[in-house]
Amino acid sequence: MIRRLLVADRGEIARRVFSTCRLVGIETVAVYSDADSDAPHVAEADYAVRLDGGTAAAAYLRGDLIITAAQRTGANAIHPGNGLLAEDPDFAAAVADAGMIWVGAPAKTLGTLRSKRETKELVAEARVPVLPSFTEPAKVPGYPVLIKPDAGSGGAGMRVVRDASTLAEAIASTRREAGCEVFCEPYVEDVRHIEIPILADEHGAVVPFGERECSVQRRYQQIIEETPSPAVDPGLREELCRAAIVAVRAIGYVGAGAVEFLLDPEGDFWFLELTPTLQAEHAVTECVSGYDLVRLQLLVAEGGMLPMPGPPPIRGHAIEVRICAEDPAYAWLPASGTLHRFAVPDVAGRFRPLPQPGLRLDAGVEDGSVIGVHPDPTLAKLIAWAPTRQEAARMLASALTRTQLHGVATNRDLLVRVLRHHSFRTGDLDTGFLDRRPEVFAPLLSAVDAVRISCLAAALAGAAARRSAATVLASLPSGWRNVPSGSQTAVYDGPAGPVEVGYRMDRHGELAGWWVRAVDPEELDLAGLGQAPVLDDHPQTVVVTAGDERVVLDVNGIRLTFNVHRVGEVSYVDSPEGSVALRELSRFPLPAPEAAEGSLIAPLPGAVRRVLVVPGQRVRAGELLLTLEAMKLEHPVHAPSAGVVASLPVHPGAEVDTGELLAVLDPE
Repeated sequence: MIRRLLVADRGEIARRVFSTCRLVGIETVAVYSDADSDAPHVAEADYAVRLDGGTAAAAYLRGDLIITAAQRTGANAIHPGNGLLAEDPDFAAAVADAGMIWVGAPAKTLGTLRSKRETKELVAEARVPVLPSFTEPAKVPGYPVLIKPDAGSGGAGMRVVRDASTLAEAIASTRREAGCEVFCEPYVEDVRHIEIPILADEHGAVVPFGERECSVQRRYQQIIEETPSPAVDPGLREELCRAAIVAVRAIGYVGAGAVEFLLDPEGDFWFLELTPTLQAEHAVTECVSGYDLVRLQLLVAEGGMLPMPGPPPIRGHAIEVRICAEDPAYAWLPASGTLHRFAVPDVAGRFRPLPQPGLRLDAGVEDGSVIGVHPDPTLAKLIAWAPTRQEAARMLASALTRTQLHGVATNRDLLVRVLRHHSFRTGDLDTGFLDRRPEVFAPLLSAVDAVRISCLAAALAGAAARRSAATVLASLPSGWRNVPSGSQTAVYDGPAGPVEVGYRMDRHGELAGWWVRAVDPEELDLAGLGQAPVLDDHPQTVVVTAGDERVVLDVNGIRLTFNVHRVGEVSYVDSPEGSVALRELSRFPLPAPEAAEGSLIAPLPGAVRRVLVVPGQRVRAGELLLTLEAMKLEHPVHAPSAGVVASLPVHPGAEVDTGELLAVLDPE
């Protein structure tokens, strides 16, 4: 029996496992790096041990330190989470050799699964359909092909190659990013990514839990999952589940996992891989099946028998979104910083199967969490469970729209636009969904009037905050003068550039007039912040209430509520129209040093992975100069124009922050 369990992971998955452990009476142990010393998963465990493993990412991969932490705390079992350790046969063997229960697939099976290509060959021998694999570029019969790492999971390093001229560089880049050998397989267009979650015990039972649709992906990593799939009917579901069972038995798999397939529009499917973890999207399966998969995973690890005779019936529909710290509009650049506020409305439960339809939140962060660039960018998973797919999508989009996410850029707006997109609503999905629909990358708050009104709300809230903090004459209306004078003004750095908002209040504290105008950045000095004329096309607006955190405006006869959360110089404005972060610019800004002409600065914080040029080298426009690694992905930095490398202050392995100088080019 598992008495005390250590979870060798962080964030949301650690909290998820701890939740079930508390329910069944198992004591818990957390491990943490220095960067995570104040993380929620550390506070929720009965015991916690610091890992002195160097960087935040490296600390959680030190199996020797984790086993020592388990021994020091008296844990008799280790759960690897759903990261790389869950797929490491050496770590699984070391846990068993230390006399502890391993909550995962056996080490021997993980050794088999270590090579995706060899796993495909083994499954093909069991007559499960697979795509052919090629390890030598010269033997690739045609294009396009997909370059895949032979080890690892999550889509890291995968690349599509459409002609022979780019094949060599794609193979080399994938090999560097994944740190292993690679292979090619035909790239099938317009396919869905379908997976069959399974549980297998030591007594020969293999139980599939329906299917999950995982086709909405970015960089081959899924961000929206659902069950059941809108493309799978009962007959196809039976075929997929039968193939999954055959694959599991061919490999000799035991534990929780998922058998992944590609599905084309004609209903043909091919085996991709067997992922030996409790996958991040397991919550949707728990909703429609009613089973706690972590509890079953612990039961299997203890040598128990699965309690169900076969696949459980599907109850309703569940959709999950992954809220990630990244900016979809800028090539999915990872985001970092402090998450000042994280508030999701109407959540019915956390980390456990819901007793009835509603919203479930599995989050690894809370207000004040510091988001770094080394771990996975996922902040939380929000799941909607409803009787029908349409109800689940509507519920989820509404909750996301009303969620307050302050301090870090996220993919929230994109998720909402996808959920409300006609193609998604009709189930018209494939793995290229995002590539062909650029409209989903637009922010929710994009209408001109909506941005203007949000700027006005921020200015009114700021004025109210200053009045409440005033030590003298605090009862006077904001901006009151004995003699009427000019408008109050504020300038914000908005989504589309600097915006100036001005407004006049009458002697009763009522809004007498207001205006907003875009400001040329070159005007941002004292002379550029003058009075602007009232514009005729501004909405008729009446201030209902204006507090320092809540502003209610009547706009053209429609009342809207704006929640304003101010952190330093930034006002986070949330309303039914959408959300926006507005940084107030100083009226008297200090002069900033100008970057040298031709300076290339870091677009994100991360580590310099490769440097391909040297000072004095002549480069072409678009030539790859160096790469940055952040959140498990490689980000290229190209030359914006032809020139000569004049300065190169970074080196491989160097840590850089956003805006830090990477190189200087003297243009030709």
